[in-house]
Amino acid sequence: MNLTPWLSRPCLNMRVNPAKYLAMLALGCCLITPALADPKGMLETIRKHKFLASTIPENGDVNPYAVVVAPVSAGVIQKDDVLVDNFNNISNLQGTGTTIILYRPSTKETRLFAQVPQRLKDCPGGVGLSTAMTMLRQGWVIVGSTPSTDGTTRTKGDGCLLVFDAEGHHVATWVSPTINDPWGNIAAIDRGDSATLFISMAGKGLKAPDVVDPVTRYPVIEHEATVLRLELTIPPGKPPVLQSQTVIGDGFANRADRDNFLLGPTGLALGADDTLYVTDGLDNEITAIPEASTRTTSAGKGRLVTKDGLLSWPLAMVMTPQGHLLVNNGKNGQIVEIDPSTGQQIYAHWLNTNQAQSPPGNGNLFGLALTADGKGFYYVEDDINSLRISTP
Repeated sequence: MNLTPWLSRPCLNMRVNPAKYLAMLALGCCLITPALADPKGMLETIRKHKFLASTIPENGDVNPYAVVVAPVSAGVIQKDDVLVDNFNNISNLQGTGTTIILYRPSTKETRLFAQVPQRLKDCPGGVGLSTAMTMLRQGWVIVGSTPSTDGTTRTKGDGCLLVFDAEGHHVATWVSPTINDPWGNIAAIDRGDSATLFISMAGKGLKAPDVVDPVTRYPVIEHEATVLRLELTIPPGKPPVLQSQTVIGDGFANRADRDNFLLGPTGLALGADDTLYVTDGLDNEITAIPEASTRTTSAGKGRLVTKDGLLSWPLAMVMTPQGHLLVNNGKNGQIVEIDPSTGQQIYAHWLNTNQAQSPPGNGNLFGLALTADGKGFYYVEDDINSLRISTP
């Protein structure tokens, strides 16, 4: 009897022991497994991980950070193209990357989308493109700069937000006292002629990485990172205009770091009920800010959703169509799925098992974005400067 078709059925992909299954078949038993039920979340369905492209452009920039899937076709961008920016230059100095690359899934081609001077005069401290990036339906691409000149927070500038048109041309720079090192991935409400952006600001109060706590011997931890809401208007045929800014969250942990430049709130995801979820890597937790688009005051860190457990320095975060959160870990190569309504940590799934780090994959994951069909996700691997995809 050929049992191969049985052994390849989906129900046996859920940790069922094939030897036990064969024994039960021999006894005429009927095996019922949880896999016959609907999956508890997205990660249960993920089976394939594929390398797509190098993220290193001709100028040699490395350390890919933000990942964004284009919602529309505009200029040189086609709908569902993937944009990735770089945080380091060819010398691997953090806070000095100046490029955004574009990957086209339909043709598997990669090209340079945009590049700006590292010492851009209108941006305090220059340019180091961070995880804060989004593309609006009108074709405008907005990306944060968290800059340095020596690769450490010793020479950190306050940074800015840069606006590019759909041809990759830099058209506007936004600075203000509340814009202080845009760091976390951008959550957005896009209405076409206006938009609301949510971005974490991680630079306030940071010292040089050699200023250490005398007890822990680590750089001093501050709790001065914020979440900023920006209201934009988008005139027809003209770049977005920044109309107002409101701090809706504060007190998040941040500190300088020799290996990672800085540590601060990174992942932002907006729920259908207007709750903004935020990852705080240093405190190893996810919190929730209610009424994110309408509140006029800060919620502080918000309500605790989940802490520790499978989380290991949570970084970039997205919301699945099912309403769960997917979060990349910074201290290992795992992605974690969470039900925010209960705080349950459902699964941890290995994306990067590079044994050169301890634990495997430590420091290799950062940016994250859902595929256009919502069934998988794109992510970057910093260890080999690549864009990858995970699908069922």
